[in-house]
Amino acid sequence: MLTPLSAVVRPGRPVRHLNPLPLSLATLLLLALCPSGTALAQASAPSGPLLSPQPKQIQTQELVPVHAANIVVPGGDADDLFAAQNLNQALRRHGILLSPAAGPTDLTVSLLRADSDQARQLLSNHQLSFDPAMHDEGYILLSRKSASGGEAIDIIAQTSAGVFYGVQTLKQLVQDHLGVPSVWAATIRDWPSMKYRGEDDDLSRGPFPTMAFMEHQLQVFAAHKINLYSPYFENNLEYADDPLAAPPGGALTRDQAQRLVAFASRLHIMIVPEQEAFGHVHHVLEYEKYADVAETPHGYVIAPGQPGSLPLIKSWFTQIAADFPSPFLHIGADETFDLGMGRTKPAVDQRGLGPVYADFLASIHSTLAPLHRRLLFWGDIGDSDPSAIPGIPKDMIAIPWIYWHEDSYDHDILPFKNQGLETWVAPGDANWSVVFPNESTALDNISGFVAAGQRLGSTGVLTTVWNDDGEGLYNQDWFGTLFGAAAGWQSGKADASAYQASFGPIFFGDASGRINQAMAEIIAAEGLIDISDRVFWLDPWSPAGLKEGDKLRANIPAARLHAENAINLIETALAGNPSLREKNALQAMELGARRIDFIGLKFQISDEIRNGYAQAYAMRNDHSKEQIISNHLEDISSMNGGCQDLRDGYSLLKTLYRQSWLTENRPYWLDNVMVRYDLRIQLWQRRGEQISTVIEDAYQTHQLPPASSIGIPGPVTPSPATAK
Repeated sequence: MLTPLSAVVRPGRPVRHLNPLPLSLATLLLLALCPSGTALAQASAPSGPLLSPQPKQIQTQELVPVHAANIVVPGGDADDLFAAQNLNQALRRHGILLSPAAGPTDLTVSLLRADSDQARQLLSNHQLSFDPAMHDEGYILLSRKSASGGEAIDIIAQTSAGVFYGVQTLKQLVQDHLGVPSVWAATIRDWPSMKYRGEDDDLSRGPFPTMAFMEHQLQVFAAHKINLYSPYFENNLEYADDPLAAPPGGALTRDQAQRLVAFASRLHIMIVPEQEAFGHVHHVLEYEKYADVAETPHGYVIAPGQPGSLPLIKSWFTQIAADFPSPFLHIGADETFDLGMGRTKPAVDQRGLGPVYADFLASIHSTLAPLHRRLLFWGDIGDSDPSAIPGIPKDMIAIPWIYWHEDSYDHDILPFKNQGLETWVAPGDANWSVVFPNESTALDNISGFVAAGQRLGSTGVLTTVWNDDGEGLYNQDWFGTLFGAAAGWQSGKADASAYQASFGPIFFGDASGRINQAMAEIIAAEGLIDISDRVFWLDPWSPAGLKEGDKLRANIPAARLHAENAINLIETALAGNPSLREKNALQAMELGARRIDFIGLKFQISDEIRNGYAQAYAMRNDHSKEQIISNHLEDISSMNGGCQDLRDGYSLLKTLYRQSWLTENRPYWLDNVMVRYDLRIQLWQRRGEQISTVIEDAYQTHQLPPASSIGIPGPVTPSPATAK
């Protein structure tokens, strides 16, 4: 009898409940991943495989060395042959030889359809069967000894998708142990808990990926059993009949869209682009051509009732339906805050916001009906005005989104469920407007919201990534988005601790434990100080910066140590294992740690400059203290001065950020981020030059101007670490 994976007890891997408080979670992570505080994974035999998503049922047997393998597809199905090739590539990366060039083999993998005679016999012999829930994407993985005495693994499924997902699990069962490629022998019955397991990726607020990176995303998604990808578009999809709004170099062309669909289909991923068709279309409506369909001049909401509104939407989605042959069209329709503030004000004043909103969704539904697709829409109207829900066509699919902790998510889902609408749930990666995603928030939100969705009958999960200020790097998002994949496949509330333990080995190929510990260190730092982009760019001498410094000051040393530990761990892991995968994602992870560290450094140096100048000024008339005064001033601006340190810090991070950006994105929009670095580099360069002039004058006049006259705020109470 197979046992649920959650019931398998593995020595040395403590199971801990998720605590939504960032600092507490970080402490648990450090204890779970590094019990002694410094010890990393040892070379002793592991107690079981690390898998993500976790299978429904598994019996683990033993870790078997593999030198040569043979993959057979008796049925010859084209999709199964593709799955075999996908497995072939993974085995080769582990150094496993593939027949026929390998000669004698010690592992034979067979990809079988459940209705074949061979599969029926194997299932009967081992008393295994398929439940109805397993039909579409479920699989059975069976390990046994072959007649020749070698290892045989049979992957049996009723569909090509099931075969493919069985292959993805087998790829995770292969690992290097003591330098030898090995595979976990196991028997697994597995199937998804949610029909649609998707990723919504913001491509309209800055970074726009290269085709190569988008294909890489799809490959990683497929390996984690994601079956839906929804790129988010406001004006970044190129329309043949309406090309005006698409920015050159920052939009997906029709040819690229069709290539992407073909690439994804072999990976069993449907692409469902989200084209905003109500709100969030400012970069369309800023053109004069669309002035008559805008709710407010140059606003961001398409006005219901205007003659050109529905024809524009129909034109867009007719092309989308032709290029993206999925069963769905995603029309967005979230955050329509301008509705009722312009052209529709009389209607909203008379009838209310909800009915006007619902009528427009119904009109879009009717207009797009000839395309024979089901319409997806964001479900925030359930909170803002539930009176709209009865007027929404019942075959539309509502996607309520919540990106933070809720004690109960039922109230976000039930307004739609109670009106007979199908629902998906949309948790968030918590990546927007921060220097690195807030992982504790993401883990808590994803696990809780998806569990509620499963319990209330939601058929899909769409984990969201947003780039609100245009600075997001997708290579920093994998930890959260792949947890969303695990949560959608597994049953109930996903175990964050099990996922965290699996992340480094599965995604990066790191068996040392260093990458997992580095992630725990980053989470610990995030729990101590504000890691928002706002604080990263904030001038510490501005009124807002002075207030922020007062809030952060006590926790900065500990936060910096956590961030620096993460940097050391990542660099050590890279140096110790040149074959680590996803090196660009590791570099982006290190960049996040460096930006967190710099936030702390910036406020520390700001304090040191303030205190140093105050002390120099207080001694300005004491000629016996000239050397001390000189030392204080040189610490502020000189070759190793504080102003130069902050200039240098922004300059280094600019270089590293640009490198990470270009590993995944097109050059489009990058200058809008680079200019922020340039301005901060210039700010501290100018300050350094100004203070250097003051220092030179002081050597001649033996006078110092008040700090306020040269823009330096008054002193803070010095801590022992900063006192001179």
